[in-house]
Amino acid sequence: MSLTGQHDDLKQDDRVWMPADISKDAQHFNVFYVRHDNDERFNCKPFNRRALYKISLLTGKTRLCYADKTIEFDRGLLFTNPNIPYSWEHLESEQTAYFCVFTDEFFGQFINIKDYPVFKPGNVPFFHLNKEQYAGFEVIFKQMLNEIGLEFSYKYDSLRAMVLQLVFAALKLEPAAFTPYKDSNGSQRLASIFMELLERQFPIESPMQRLEFRHPTAFADQLSVHVNHLNHSLKQVTGKTTSQLIAERIMQEARSLLQHTDWNISEIAWCLGFDDLPHFINFFKRGQQLTPKIYRRQQAV
Repeated sequence: MSLTGQHDDLKQDDRVWMPADISKDAQHFNVFYVRHDNDERFNCKPFNRRALYKISLLTGKTRLCYADKTIEFDRGLLFTNPNIPYSWEHLESEQTAYFCVFTDEFFGQFINIKDYPVFKPGNVPFFHLNKEQYAGFEVIFKQMLNEIGLEFSYKYDSLRAMVLQLVFAALKLEPAAFTPYKDSNGSQRLASIFMELLERQFPIESPMQRLEFRHPTAFADQLSVHVNHLNHSLKQVTGKTTSQLIAERIMQEARSLLQHTDWNISEIAWCLGFDDLPHFINFFKRGQQLTPKIYRRQQAV
């Protein structure tokens, strides 16, 4: 494998080529290029960096798995947000990929990147490309690679504009049609992805951190499936409903926070997605037969 770009702060882990620590860059952005030209293929498994958005330009026979769907392609453009697990498997020895990754902070007050359809739940974020379309997107990525290496006061403004170029150009294309995942049990795969998405919200490490998804419909929206389909799949695989699995994980975190932090109970309730304290107290009491206050007191003994 050869890795070409303007940065030395890239590392290889067992899931995906990513910047070693994007947060070290005050601008929260990076861009790079990966090429395989031998028999060793590189595959991307779901990564768990919570805050990263990613745009990928890929060539070479590839199978993409996104939520509970799959697609095969030769050239394509993929947009991913921090909440949806995805993976791909390259099926040929000759493979190339351009990536740019960024956080919400990269755009800051300028725009809300979540407003664009390519990053919204329920939309298909992948686009098949012909040779001409691929060449057009490749030009933008090459400009990014050049721009980020420059000593230029406004280079991140320029890079923001290039990211938007990618978004706007993609919105003019027809999204690809995915098919149900066939390589393994579809319910098993959906259950696995649901559990990964649920677990990404934990642990709660600050009183300022709050659960983003707490209800079955929110998870179904993120996974681009009907809530009944999600519930059926989880029931089939785990024997539990979507609501039960969510409640169990929230209860686990509630016990941990009560035992290991000095946050007040109202703060813990808010972090776990409860808008009012009585709702959290009732939730906890149903699960533990104790109020949060009594539970904390017992754990301190």
